[in-house]
Amino acid sequence: MSPRKSVAEATATRARILDRTLALAVATGLEGVTIGALADDLGMSKAGVIGPFGTKEELHLAAVDEAVARFRAAVLAPLSGADPGTGRLVRAHDAWFAYMTADGHAGCFLTAVAAEFDARPGPVRDRVRAALARWDAFVLGELDAGLAAGELPPGTETAQLLFELRGVALAADQGIQLWQDPQAATRARRAVRRLLAPA
Repeated sequence: MSPRKSVAEATATRARILDRTLALAVATGLEGVTIGALADDLGMSKAGVIGPFGTKEELHLAAVDEAVARFRAAVLAPLSGADPGTGRLVRAHDAWFAYMTADGHAGCFLTAVAAEFDARPGPVRDRVRAALARWDAFVLGELDAGLAAGELPPGTETAQLLFELRGVALAADQGIQLWQDPQAATRARRAVRRLLAPA
């Protein structure tokens, strides 16, 4: 076996493990994704599953990083070149809600893991908080741009609006996962548009 093929196979195996980890974590929680369960599910040995990561915690951190990369590709990358402001923010949320229900998804991995680890200090919680803090910074930047452009009523408190938009996303995720409401994403889109209505 050539070294190049070996590296390619290792990369493919790692990607396969992460893909299954993300799928199982949305349904059972990240902590519920055990090495044994993954091994059984993938038809691999436990050593084969943990090998690319070293520890269960490193697997969990890699899963968070992969989820962030997928979120950025699905939600943020398509906005490249669009003018900042409320229009771009509406598009970002539309893409996020679509991502929650696309390709067999059952909600948002990052939202689910944030709820799972919110009171559990440690590297996984820190990694999720950092990812969500970057999203918050993006949203605040778009709100500030929209306010400056007159797209929001004068005096709008952008920190409050950020809080309310977070609430819509959490409600969408719960509607999709817990209530299995086929209208959850549609209702969330309406709520975002109501919050970001022009002056």
